Amino acid sequence: MSEKLKDAVLTEAGNARKASEEVAKAGAYLYPFKGVFYFITHKDLWGPFMSRAGRTISLGMGITTFMFVFTYLPQMTIMAFTSGPLAAVSAALLVLSESSTITNLLSRSFLVEDALMDTFDGTLIARGQDSLVAEGRQVKSRSSGDAIARLGKVFTKPFSKLKPQAIVRSLILLPLNLIPVVGTLLYVALQGKRVGPSLHARYFQLKGWNGSQSDEWVKRNRGAYTGLGISAFALEMIPFASIAFSFTNTVGAALYAADLEDATK
Repeated sequence: MSEKLKDAVLTEAGNARKASEEVAKAGAYLYPFKGVFYFITHKDLWGPFMSRAGRTISLGMGITTFMFVFTYLPQMTIMAFTSGPLAAVSAALLVLSESSTITNLLSRSFLVEDALMDTFDGTLIARGQDSLVAEGRQVKSRSSGDAIARLGKVFTKPFSKLKPQAIVRSLILLPLNLIPVVGTLLYVALQGKRVGPSLHARYFQLKGWNGSQSDEWVKRNRGAYTGLGISAFALEMIPFASIAFSFTNTVGAALYAADLEDATK
């Protein structure tokens, strides 16, 4: 039995090392950070974010208040066994992280869906990918203004709303954060594997790919999408900044899509 357990551990360690090498080699984990700088330096992309900022901040404050009132003390009690005298601080940071995650999930589903699509398409326009965006919506002439102003009527369905299963999955995985360091890293890795492909849902749509084609593409580029998702999700876990990072992550995903398109020309 001990030999079997040892073999299983070694196998999992090998798989984890291989996955890490694929993530590092692909380099897509850098795009969320590129998205931050691109967003900051391109003010014409700020419009969709600013139009939703008030409502998402209100949602975030409400969720954070609720989480502190009903979950802080129970989690601090549990963390007293793992973090000792630092339990109060660790529990507060955990509640803030959980609040950011829940806020981001709900806002993506009900408040910022269209704004994120405009941000993605606008970034592609700014990168000269007019023909790609034109597969999903009207693109106005360059004389119409900046990248966002050039976006016209959408004639393909926007991003599908977040599935309830994804919310349930996230809530189920949240307790992993009770395990200091290792649990949080595992949580980010598992969520990143899911988030990565979802960041390119609009790209797949503009390409005209069906579910099978998208799944096959993601499978062939699993390391890239895992890295993209891990970086993006880690940024969105930062308290009070998750909504802003959801927009910069969208910009980063669009930059990645633009580079993929450039590579095929």
